[in-house]
Formats: sequence, structure tokens, C-alpha cells
Amino acid sequence: MDGTGNKSLLGANAVLGVSLAVCKAGAVHRGIPLYRYISHLAGTPKVVLPVPSFNVINGGVHSGNDLAMQEFMIFPKGAKSFKEAMQMGSEVYHQLKTQIKEKFGLDSTAVGDEGGFAPRIHSPTEALDLITEAINKSGYEGKMFIGIDAAASEMYREADGVYDMDFKNPAGDYMNWKTGDEMIDLYLSILKKYPVVFLEDPFDQDDWHNWVKLNSQISVQLVGDDLTVTNKNRIQKAIDLDACNCLLLKVNQIGTVTEAIDAAKLARNNGWGILVSHRSGETEDCFIADLAVGLAAGQIKTGAPCRSERLAKYNQLIRIEEDLGEKAEYAGEKYHNPLAS
Repeated sequence: MDGTGNKSLLGANAVLGVSLAVCKAGAVHRGIPLYRYISHLAGTPKVVLPVPSFNVINGGVHSGNDLAMQEFMIFPKGAKSFKEAMQMGSEVYHQLKTQIKEKFGLDSTAVGDEGGFAPRIHSPTEALDLITEAINKSGYEGKMFIGIDAAASEMYREADGVYDMDFKNPAGDYMNWKTGDEMIDLYLSILKKYPVVFLEDPFDQDDWHNWVKLNSQISVQLVGDDLTVTNKNRIQKAIDLDACNCLLLKVNQIGTVTEAIDAAKLARNNGWGILVSHRSGETEDCFIADLAVGLAAGQIKTGAPCRSERLAKYNQLIRIEEDLGEKAEYAGEKYHNPLAS
């Protein structure tokens, strides 16, 4: 209908609205839930409730603090159901709020774009120490894990080929610059010390060399967002180079439900995980909740357990789990490949 490679004629958001409407109409016409219809379109053998990735600390361009990395998330893969995962996430989130208020003051419990807190911290280890403490105090050590979205394209200084860990400070200097190798050392030290199970966008979207280098040295999920932008050509390049092992799936990046399903299939057929994602600017539409279940993606990233535009998705997932009853299956430890036997 658009005819261009990037939806530049009609615009991806305009095309997406029509695509979502047609998909929802198809489900109504067949008299089945939307997640079942998506499963039918994708040819998925079963539906699965995803592990939620709750944003709890915001940094980067999504908050006003000095923290360079953009998102620090908690990941309850040790839960037995989505309902339990939701409870675990909410408890850790509020425990973290208490800690931040005690350490930094009440004004530091303001939230960023995705609902995570934005305390006055600078280093990623400060954020990770706070989160680990909250997990342990909530009694979820060994059940709750951590994910990081570095959004490193935002801190990349292309002219110098370095990553500025103080890029939000106008008075910053080269003392906070890191080379690709230094960034790899930072990530490896984090993985050694903290219960981190995935890294997202650890390098600039075109820093393919360091993506490949890091992926060869780690065993956790390496998630491509800016790297792949839900585009089949970039996904295929990442597959060919072995640059990452998980796709961040954003429907509005590619523009249609059909193309999003095709991107997910390409990723899955090559052994990748699939992490269905919101955007930092969201609405209360909960389509991606049904998408994650219908694709049996195993993972969803849609912000903190607060704010109506985030909770709309989580509430829909609770409704789907209730609708499935005893047949409900939560991805849990199989989040990377929930269809594995």
C-alpha cells in the first residue's frame, strides 16, 4: 500500500493504525480473543504468558539525572505465573522506592518516562546496588533478576569513536569517555557481580564490531533494539554476523502487524529470543500484551508497575491468564525460547 521501504509515503504510524484495526477486526470476525487470532496468523503452536521486564530505574535521555544508561529493569523469571510475577515486581518496586526515599530524599522518587525512579545517581553500579538490595529485602533472591538497556547510541561520540558516560553533563570532559573495549570490560564486570540476565543496546547501532565481540564473550541475552529496529534486513545482518541473540520487537518501528510477525519468525527460526516492547511515549492501548501472548514471545517490556499507560498492558495480561485458566502457561525460566520442548 505504501510501496516504500520505510513507510515514508504514508508514515509508519498511520499505516500501523490501520493494521492494528484490521487485526482486531479479524479477531472479532472469527469470534476469538485477539491473542488467539495473532497465534493463528503467526502459526504459533501454543500461547504463552511472557515474563515482564519492569522498569525500576530510569537514566539516559529518559530522565533528568546524571545516569548515562537508560533503563534498569527487574525480571521475575522465577515466578510460577504472571499474576505472581506482577506481585513480585510490585513489591520490589515499592521496596526500591522506600530505599531511594531514605537515601536521597522524597524528591528522588519522581519517575522517568517509563515509570522507573530517577534518583540522583551517576554510575550503573549505584543503580544495580539499589536494585539488588531491593530484591533481597523483598525475599526474591534467586527468583528476580535484572535487565539493562544501555541505549548506548545516545552516549556514542561518533567523531571520537568513544562512549561518553557523562554525556548529559554540559561541563563533562574526556575523563568519562570509554572505548569499545573499556565498555566490554564494564559489562563483563557487571555480569560477574550482579544477577543480570540481559543487556540491550550495549553499543551504538552501527558499532557492529563491538556487538560481535561482546556476544562472543557472554552467555546472557544480548538484545538488539537500535541495532535491528525490527527491520528484517538489519535482523538478517545481525544473524549473519552473530551480533546478538534476541530481538526487541516494536510493532510501530516496522509499521504493520504482518511485518512484525515476519520479523519475530525470522528471529525465532535462527535461535533468537523475542522481547516484545512498548515505546517510551505510550498510550493505554494494550495490543502488545496480546501480541506477546499470541507469538509466545516469552518476554515483554512495557515499563514500571505504575502509570495507566503501563498498567493497561499488565492488566490485560492478567485478564488473559484468567481467561486461559488451568491452560495458562507462564514462560518463566524458558523465557528465551518458550516453545522448546
